[in-house]
Amino acid sequence: MNSKIYKNNMYKHNQRILGIAVIMVLLIFANSCTAGSGGKTESAITDNKKSTLQTILERGTIRVGTTGDFNPMSFKDPATGEYAGHDIEMIIQLAADMGVEVDWVATDWKNLVSGVAAGKYDITTGASYSMGRAKTAGYTLPVVNVGTVPLTLKKNDGRFNTWKDLNNTDVSVAVTLGTIFQEQALSLFPDAQIVSVESPARDFQEVLAGRTDVSITSTFEASELIKTYPELMIIPVEEPKFSNGIGLLAPQNDQVFINYLNIWIIMKTKSGYLQELEDKWLALK
Repeated sequence: MNSKIYKNNMYKHNQRILGIAVIMVLLIFANSCTAGSGGKTESAITDNKKSTLQTILERGTIRVGTTGDFNPMSFKDPATGEYAGHDIEMIIQLAADMGVEVDWVATDWKNLVSGVAAGKYDITTGASYSMGRAKTAGYTLPVVNVGTVPLTLKKNDGRFNTWKDLNNTDVSVAVTLGTIFQEQALSLFPDAQIVSVESPARDFQEVLAGRTDVSITSTFEASELIKTYPELMIIPVEEPKFSNGIGLLAPQNDQVFINYLNIWIIMKTKSGYLQELEDKWLALK
């Protein structure tokens, strides 16, 4: 897999998605401001409830749910014990532009969606697009696009070379419960043994311990993991699977707040900020 070609293709894909998404946001925004039957304004707050945006501005803080276990997106810096990563830096900038402080709320993948739906936090750090998650929570436009790759131990070099090699009854694939990779593994490997682990345990740890043969994760995290654990390798499959967007989760019924976040993402994309952030944290090595 040529990382430069892949990154260039992903960038072009991201720009196409952004163009379409800008049009969609403008249409949604226009619709929310259009008078409906009887002269009433149709919007997310017609029942006089405050938008999350208004609540955040009045409170002076934005509550952000994050798992802190997804390097390089969101992770705990072992030197400081503080959150760090692509999404962390991005959210800090969002809060600064809003004129508020960040209140980090620890969560896990299994409860990520239910937490934002229940109002435990206002938004989350990045989560891959999923139709299942979209049934309960709202998504912003993508802040990055990503693919999925498989990991194994270097001692297995040569045993697996294609995606097809992994879909066998004698192959075990670890996934973290509640992640998009759990859904992907069930789709990719109907014949393999799927092993789901629950946070704070992680799928790649099962591979390191020799309890499973393979785990799957994003191209971004895989790049970090093989640097941290030299005994791991990315299986040289033909290309990543599931080219997908990563957006922020927000309350599903608050289009005012989602519009605000989308406008921020559009402006930061146009200014080059999000590309600079991607180059800093997510460049494939």
